[in-house]
Amino acid sequence: MDNNNNKDQVLDFIPSEVAKEMQLRTRKHAKFDEIEKKLPDPRASVPYGFSISNVLNEMSIRVPFSKAIAKGDIVWLFDNTAYKQQQQSPSASSSSSSSSAQGDHDNNNNNNTPWQAEFIMAVFEDEPKCKVTDIVAGIASILGLADEAEELKTIEQRLLPFLWDIRAGRAATVSQQGGSELKLGPSGLNGISTNVLPLVHDAEKASHHTKKATCDVEGVGGVLSMETHFAGPEGWGIISDIDDTIKITTTSDPVGILKETFINQPRPVPGMPELYAGIKSLLPRDTPWFYLSASPYNLYPFLKGFRDEHFPQGTFILRDSSWKTITGLLSSLTMGTEEYKVDRMKKVHGWLPRRKLIVFGDSTQSDPEAYGEIYRMFPGWIRMIFIRKDTDSAAIGLAEKNEPQRFEKAFTGIPRDAWHVFEDPDECLDLVKNVIQKHSSS
Repeated sequence: MDNNNNKDQVLDFIPSEVAKEMQLRTRKHAKFDEIEKKLPDPRASVPYGFSISNVLNEMSIRVPFSKAIAKGDIVWLFDNTAYKQQQQSPSASSSSSSSSAQGDHDNNNNNNTPWQAEFIMAVFEDEPKCKVTDIVAGIASILGLADEAEELKTIEQRLLPFLWDIRAGRAATVSQQGGSELKLGPSGLNGISTNVLPLVHDAEKASHHTKKATCDVEGVGGVLSMETHFAGPEGWGIISDIDDTIKITTTSDPVGILKETFINQPRPVPGMPELYAGIKSLLPRDTPWFYLSASPYNLYPFLKGFRDEHFPQGTFILRDSSWKTITGLLSSLTMGTEEYKVDRMKKVHGWLPRRKLIVFGDSTQSDPEAYGEIYRMFPGWIRMIFIRKDTDSAAIGLAEKNEPQRFEKAFTGIPRDAWHVFEDPDECLDLVKNVIQKHSSS
């Protein structure tokens, strides 16, 4: 593959404009703006209309101080993927191939390189300062529910993570299997801390095991355990979108999004759990799975439970914005999704540049454009792109999302046998087998 030609294609072809224009027309056609204006604003019901947390939440600077988490805090620990820091130069890491001598040199370096991982923690206050019943009633009204509807209990339960105030400047010590400890934090002014930390682990067994870490502080609730999956530098990897790729979300319909998020039991797209189970059986145990979604972090426990029930274990990559706003849920799923996903896939490439990736998305958002851009940006990294054609998009009124011309344009410069658009997941497993057989030696 000629890397220079592919770089030219990245410069000459700008699919993002197509994706942005399509997203804007989806929002206009489905009246997203009208629904967002009707949604209750939790910040408006705070006494005197002012909250320090709300002010801090709008800022993006890092908190320079820290305080240990304590009774009354809500803590979420996120599953993650451990990797070995790459020794190659930036130009080498983005190349599709290297000499055998370079490969041997890199393998020797990686044998002596410690493991590390990005640890993410979110911290909240457990008592909303707004009047929760009013927010629940506002959403129920939009969804046409009666005042005494049974669904109001479900709405309240799932809504709370959007209403909690964040805890800035919080730190925690978590205990790992084997007796080691990790210090996480401080949380930033969005309530989230991100720390890249080295890991002590048996190098002989690391590629075949996961490692758990727990937070055990009296009076602290939340998601208090996390799992680190160890992924060596070589092999395969999976990146999967969530909404309308593996989970029914109806991202082209604002009322549908609210129903699927706050009322309905989360449902897998038919055939996708079986497909992913089949793919998992074909690949080594150390194959990393990444679930890349434009959904906000507020939905982490909700999505984690869904994953645990239906799909392989893996690392969630979610938006770290839109705290304390319900309108943010709708905008995060319909605005700027291509730029966001491209940015996060660059990070995954930085962790595992020599893995061979198979990626899954759908036609409702900008997955084709985002995956096409990354394919051209890092030649040889993505080996196959699968796009689920969501026929509900046509029913909502934007049939061109499923038109062949859209996919041809999104995948300009990409070999035709490196991408596949499907409606029935049953047709994908044999294609995955073929890709693995074709590229396993490369």
